[in-house]
Amino acid sequence: MAAELHRQWIYRRQPEGVVGPEHYELAERPLDTSLSAGEVLVRTRIVSVDPYMRINQSAKPTFNPEPHPLGTVQAAGAVGQVMASAAPGLAEGDWVEGMLGWQTHARMHASLLRKLDPAAAPVSTALGVLGMPGRTAWFGLTEAGRPRAGEVVVVSGAAGAVGSLVAQFAKRHGCRVLGIAGGAAKCAWLREALGLDWAIDYKAYRTADELGAAIRAAAGGVDVYFDNVGGWISDAVIPLINRRARIVICGSISQYSGGLDTPELGPRFLHHMLYQRATLQGILARDYLHRMDEMLAIVGPWVARREIVFEETVLQGFDRLPAALNALFTGDHRGKLLVEV
Repeated sequence: MAAELHRQWIYRRQPEGVVGPEHYELAERPLDTSLSAGEVLVRTRIVSVDPYMRINQSAKPTFNPEPHPLGTVQAAGAVGQVMASAAPGLAEGDWVEGMLGWQTHARMHASLLRKLDPAAAPVSTALGVLGMPGRTAWFGLTEAGRPRAGEVVVVSGAAGAVGSLVAQFAKRHGCRVLGIAGGAAKCAWLREALGLDWAIDYKAYRTADELGAAIRAAAGGVDVYFDNVGGWISDAVIPLINRRARIVICGSISQYSGGLDTPELGPRFLHHMLYQRATLQGILARDYLHRMDEMLAIVGPWVARREIVFEETVLQGFDRLPAALNALFTGDHRGKLLVEV
């Protein structure tokens, strides 16, 4: 019987603009099933695709001092099942989450894995609402945004994995929420499925002034701006902030395909606010990793009671991973983007 193949996407060339399959090499070799004490062999099942992966390909220092190294497996969070274990507490068939990367199998120490309970929630939620995006949304809003009942919260990228959760968390704090998204269908979903007070399609406006006028007409001033997009959308929102408003810089995805190292659109300083977590405040999920259990204790029961909407866009096939990363920037998905291996 032929040995099972271990397939890996190797990051070979740094993209200057749009990322795609040409920046990777698909490598295959027989699977090595040997384990050292404390190690686990995991079969990858679902891979998370996230904007930070493109940031890590920047030629300049970001929140990491060095870019993602060439010639290595593309790093990524994933969910998988244990194939073999030399570690106490993990057995064949157990579901786990960790930085498994773009590969069909991963051999790693058990201390780097989080054991999942499939009976408590779908395992895919460990990559979304009960994972890094959920942690980003919860602590970014509550710690940096400090929302108060009755305030106006504006969320850019509101139909995305983080933005859609921020919007719902803000509603649970008693805030009035305006979501900005691309397309009438996404805006209808924000209003009807998520219960937002307002949803504005930025594609319907030609300039920041026009978009800003629409936001002001709907919501007046802005108390909390949770920014996932940057660029001209932030140009539209920031002039509308109220006194003592809080601006939370979570991402600048409009700049990641071609403007990452030399931002094309203003406010030109915002990506640095993200990297350095300076005031206006930049936030990263890693800042709250040690408080993951705190977030799960609050948000987990909401998910179990179906009080939180968590949308997933799932692409099928390991071969689609490089194209899936690029899909983050086309706006063709809603909620959390996943690839099922």
